[in-house]
Amino acid sequence: MFSLGSFLGVQKEKRSLLYRIYLAFFASGAMSTLLGAILPEMGASYNLDYAYRGVLLSAHQIGNLFAVIASGFIPYIIGRKWSTFTLGLGIVLGLVLMTVTGNPFLLFIAFALTGIGRGTMSNITNVVVGESASNKAAGLNLLHASFAVGAFLSPFIAIAVIPSSWRFAPVIIALLMLVTLLLLIFRGLSSERVHKEKGEGTIPRSFTFWLNTFIMFFYLCGEASLMGWLVTYFQDAGIFPDSVSTAMQSFLWIMILLGRLGCAVISSHTNKNVLILILGLMMTGFFILMITASDPVVIVLAVLLVGLSMSGIYPTTLSTMEERYTSSTVATGLCIGTATVGAIIMPSVIGAVAETAGIEGGIATISIALLLMVVLMIIKLFLSRR
Repeated sequence: MFSLGSFLGVQKEKRSLLYRIYLAFFASGAMSTLLGAILPEMGASYNLDYAYRGVLLSAHQIGNLFAVIASGFIPYIIGRKWSTFTLGLGIVLGLVLMTVTGNPFLLFIAFALTGIGRGTMSNITNVVVGESASNKAAGLNLLHASFAVGAFLSPFIAIAVIPSSWRFAPVIIALLMLVTLLLLIFRGLSSERVHKEKGEGTIPRSFTFWLNTFIMFFYLCGEASLMGWLVTYFQDAGIFPDSVSTAMQSFLWIMILLGRLGCAVISSHTNKNVLILILGLMMTGFFILMITASDPVVIVLAVLLVGLSMSGIYPTTLSTMEERYTSSTVATGLCIGTATVGAIIMPSVIGAVAETAGIEGGIATISIALLLMVVLMIIKLFLSRR
């Protein structure tokens, strides 16, 4: 009989924690796409322009950046359990706060809090899987597949509740995250403080570490912008009706899910650097097709293929990092934190450009980041063959 724990090479005593970690990333994924799904309704309810919507999306990523760095060091002080619970509560508090006020400053704080929670989940889940699974590439791809499942389902929750009130959706996801955090407290993460290995707190000087980090930087420019702006783009550009626009985000994520499951299988049987480059070229090409096509059928097909090609870039790139980095919360936090700067910058750039050139011009700027990502992927492949 098939056993996921055996397939991933996880010891029996660690499998319960691994499954809880997957649930935590599932809830984090649900939160991440919910923000983009409710942004048009929230913007209309609170009278927010494109520029400030972009600022809010960047606030989420600023919180994410803070968390992935802080969660790399706080476990040494109070342990993984309480650092994860404390910072992870940001998702619960942020989602609830954005439903009760339209004050611009408090909304900024609310989005930043959700980012703090998301960054914490990203750091701790990647580290635990990296430590627990001997089949690391498969473990990380399945981890990010669980994120994709949550991201796929969340917009449908928004579609179901928006006719009554968009505020119900954040409350539902907040409750899910609270339950998840409680599961990690009870018989989950260790409460012991993490012991720092010699040299672990130093900044990595490896060129390949930074090359991989900046591939992820430009990838997150694209991912964060698509997750935050896709629904608004389809609605305001008049490409699809509101409900279809929201559903497109779910279709994007179901393709990401299928792709990550596929990458989990094939990544151990192929050259990972070649796989990364193929996915990068596909993502860039199909994104350009999506924003230039006029036929709705072609646009839908392009969205699906963008999702499929996005699927394995982040986890597969992360799996090619040296083990001394992926098993360290400090190095993992530095890598993900640096990459997250791209996710901070790009949504605000799109919002600013959209104010003068329209939402079509704003969304088109993503193609620049994707082209730079492909250039770095080519360098990565070239260096690996040397």
